[in-house]
Amino acid sequence: MIKAAVLGSPISHSLSPLLHTVAYTELGLESDYTRIEVKSGELGAFLLSCQGSWTGFSLTMPLKEEVLSLATENSELAARIRSANTLLHSDANWSASTTDVAGFTHALGFHNLDARGEVLIIGGGATARAAAAACDGVASTITVMNRSESRFDAISQSVESSNLVFTTWSDHAAFETADLIISTTPEGASDSLIPYFPTKPTGVFLDVLYKPWPTKSLVAWSGAGGQTIDGLDLLIHQGIDQVSLFSGHIFERAPMASIMREAALKMLKAST
Repeated sequence: MIKAAVLGSPISHSLSPLLHTVAYTELGLESDYTRIEVKSGELGAFLLSCQGSWTGFSLTMPLKEEVLSLATENSELAARIRSANTLLHSDANWSASTTDVAGFTHALGFHNLDARGEVLIIGGGATARAAAAACDGVASTITVMNRSESRFDAISQSVESSNLVFTTWSDHAAFETADLIISTTPEGASDSLIPYFPTKPTGVFLDVLYKPWPTKSLVAWSGAGGQTIDGLDLLIHQGIDQVSLFSGHIFERAPMASIMREAALKMLKAST
């Protein structure tokens, strides 16, 4: 049986238990996937307390960086972007990796899009670094917009090929020229930017959040006629890769994504 959980704080809102359970059921696998509140600084003690029956864990904030110093082994990509969202358990070892980077790529591909052209990333944390790595080598220019320059050095390690530019939140013109905008900020953190969105947006806006549903940024962007991608797509596609890692099964992505999205939408609409 697959025994896993999503760890983080806050965690009560997470749709990962629903999505993973739906996927394992579709694959005909028995599973026990739940959510566990683990705050910053508590992950090490939590892992020491875990028994050998655990298959692995999904990690959300604030644990994606903390886990790198605790895992027995980190994947090359996770080490480069300084972020991991997946822990696999084997014997007494914990292997950390990231499915967030591929999640961004597949979320775009699900809408027949990619990161070609100019990309604007709002935020500077672990999710922003994953987004930058996903766009690297595809985008001509990646512009990272953040309140301060404190995280720019870490993000620079995530980009090896594309032209990388840093800017502040006062650079409102960046919304006009970007072909793809990716917002990676927590709920409400970038709402002050909404008044500066273009009146006739031409770029695609991807918001990694799915709560509130829909987010204020997506409502504003789509209301002005712009194309949007919601956070469910990222959650689903990074989750699909985790399902494959936890189960050892390879399956068609598109049908599974549709099944998972239908289940998630049903729950989100019921809660609004």
